[in-house]
Amino acid sequence: MASSDSATAPADHKRPRGLAPFLRSQMRNIAPFLTLIFLSAFFAIASPSFATIDNVGNILTQVSVTGIIAVGLTFVILCAEIDLSIASIANVTGIAVAYFTLQESYVNIANVPMPGIVAILLALALCALLGLVNALGLTMIGIPSFIMTLAMMQIAAGVSALLVRGQIAYKVPDLITTLGSGSIGGIPWIVIVAAVMLLGGHLVLTYTRFGRYVYMVGGNREAAEFAGLNVKLILGSVMVISAVCSGIGGMLGVAHFGSAQQNEFDTYLLDSIAAVVVGGTSLFGGRGGIGNTIVGLFVLGVLNNGLDHVNIDSFLKILIRGLILLAALIINVYAQRLREQAAD
Repeated sequence: MASSDSATAPADHKRPRGLAPFLRSQMRNIAPFLTLIFLSAFFAIASPSFATIDNVGNILTQVSVTGIIAVGLTFVILCAEIDLSIASIANVTGIAVAYFTLQESYVNIANVPMPGIVAILLALALCALLGLVNALGLTMIGIPSFIMTLAMMQIAAGVSALLVRGQIAYKVPDLITTLGSGSIGGIPWIVIVAAVMLLGGHLVLTYTRFGRYVYMVGGNREAAEFAGLNVKLILGSVMVISAVCSGIGGMLGVAHFGSAQQNEFDTYLLDSIAAVVVGGTSLFGGRGGIGNTIVGLFVLGVLNNGLDHVNIDSFLKILIRGLILLAALIINVYAQRLREQAAD
């Protein structure tokens, strides 16, 4: 988005002049839009059932959990870091809220049952704690985020296994049930929650001092340190934000799916990373934002939904998704090289 890129935009006299240089400099933003338009047109022609209002609602619902998780991941990638534990944290939080709900009849004071809000707060505290461990490992010990969050992915999976013990839990607090599977005026609550969180993430990144710091740290970490920013605090904060967003997505996802079980969110790791990267947020940090993530979500949503509307081998769908992600990564890296050449 323009407001996001302005945080690291070069001076006017360095901006590319002419149509071709401009298109090259904006390739990271233009390519996802062109991809979305092409996919939408293709599937609309290939399947009459695709281009309907009901199916648009289906797409929005299908990408909601991914969108909630991707909000926090956008903060992390903007800082030129990565979080591989998002799916596992989403899973353990969803299981935890179901687990604590089941304990209501056992964990009480003076035979007064715990309200559902307590189960929700305990689950959120758990995901925030796991995010804090990621933050401390990254900032205090100096473990690269790739390795730290890879370890956390296993830790969270282990906690999930301990809580669920191979069983399936179905009961969650009423509030989570409503937000995850209910609707208001025909609009699913989970779509509304995803929209609110995406809007909130955009406002934070665009209009707050913390958002500007995120872009500064991602754009040039050394310069941010020289400017007096507490880089470690920013990095630690985005890791916690990522974990909490994953936890919220996990809780609502459990209600949306109707049960909490082990490995339920495994596919959301690739989906969330793909949404951020396909949308055009730079893996090298400092470029992109929630607007890009929204475009990436729609690209994935249209692709996944559209493939279900055409007669195509289910195994080929996985290959096509992988090729789309690879193309996005190539564009991402190529765009970074063009910026570096322009800077030189």
